[in-house]
Amino acid sequence: MLNSPRRSLLGALALALAALAILAPALARAQADPTSRSANRPVAPFRIVGNVYYVGASDVTSYLIATPAGHILLDGGFVETAAQIAANVEKLGFKLSDVKVLLNSHAHYDHAGGLAELKRRTGASLAASAADALLLARGGHGDFRFGGSLVFPPVVADRILEDGNTVALGGTVMTAHLTPGHTPGNTTWTTTSTENGRTYAVAFLGSASINPGVVLLGDPKYPGIAGDYAKTFQVMKALPCDVFLSSHGSFFDLQGKAKRLAAGESPNPFVDPAGCQAYVRRMERAYEEQLRKEKKAARP
Repeated sequence: MLNSPRRSLLGALALALAALAILAPALARAQADPTSRSANRPVAPFRIVGNVYYVGASDVTSYLIATPAGHILLDGGFVETAAQIAANVEKLGFKLSDVKVLLNSHAHYDHAGGLAELKRRTGASLAASAADALLLARGGHGDFRFGGSLVFPPVVADRILEDGNTVALGGTVMTAHLTPGHTPGNTTWTTTSTENGRTYAVAFLGSASINPGVVLLGDPKYPGIAGDYAKTFQVMKALPCDVFLSSHGSFFDLQGKAKRLAAGESPNPFVDPAGCQAYVRRMERAYEEQLRKEKKAARP
């Protein structure tokens, strides 16, 4: 069961911030910019591998992990993605009420925006990392990069996760790997899934990109960010990753692979360990380049 001694603390924080609900018009406007709309186009849901299904939008991802004891849902997209996700779950033949656990990759408005509505509609318990659970409960207010500009409906975590903690349901085990940097509590999730007699290591890599305007050196709001990113790349490199998934479809060619899968391509195009490592290397190179430039600019 998803319980935590810190639940009461987060609950009190969420109640204190319940007034954020009056910001609904601003929240709606935040989802309506062209970039958000392009990432939030509806797509048909489909089975990726084994018991792992895609139920998200064109770029902001959401995954259903189906089990005999109920289902796990990873990420809630934007505020307006919640309805798409709910409809996609039903289109696949599952009942939304059978979703028992909600998980989050990180507490940004394009991945956590729909969690409050999905939690209300499913009654599921939410598990999140300690650092990002606080941001979830504040509805995104106080984000080290965005402050209060990209907010979403606050949502309270029922279980606070530490690195290596697992969430188990119906024989499926999801393992949380803290991969901070993009947010202080950014989380990579791993599990295994079996298809045609073969068991695959499935990795839902947390975002390792650096948002525009983020600095790696000298940010008093996140002084350890450079070291966190460095640790994250080491963690990601070491993870087993047959099936490569992530928080944005563009990171792993979601739409291209989905078309190939629908066309009957074999082996499954989502089985892509090389793509997984290439993504990590690409993100690490971008990090190293920005760090080099910042160090050079800081020299007398």
